[in-house]
Amino acid sequence: MLTGEMKRLIRNHRAGFVATINKDGTPAVSPKATFVVVDDQTLAFGNIRSPGTIANVRTRPAVEVNFIDVLERKAVRVAGTAEVVGKTSASRQLLDVFEKDWPDYLQYMTSFVTIAIGKAELILSPAYDIGHTEEELRSQNLAKLNALA
Repeated sequence: MLTGEMKRLIRNHRAGFVATINKDGTPAVSPKATFVVVDDQTLAFGNIRSPGTIANVRTRPAVEVNFIDVLERKAVRVAGTAEVVGKTSASRQLLDVFEKDWPDYLQYMTSFVTIAIGKAELILSPAYDIGHTEEELRSQNLAKLNALA
């Protein structure tokens, strides 16, 4: 499901915006910065302080997550079914990924949220359609960010 390019973007830009559904049916979007790629069909993030997201996932597990590379103007959109997994009931595979990628934060994670991916899509800026290259966009956008510093 996740291509190599999608996994690279997610690993390099781990802050994902998680969309869940509130009990009144309205959308809720919350950034989560502890994402990991578990395998080609599974993402997860560590729950450090996400009471609203966790409550929504427990009762309405449909989620969508978006990751963006602002320099290359590319994004990955993932839709799937989320599940809250307690630390004591997490699989060895899941614990290993978090121990490798987030060792300094693991002690603060009270649980994990896994996402079984139903759909994954790489989204490119319209700038690519008019002939800009990845290198050009990276250079232009990096210059813009550096000008802010």
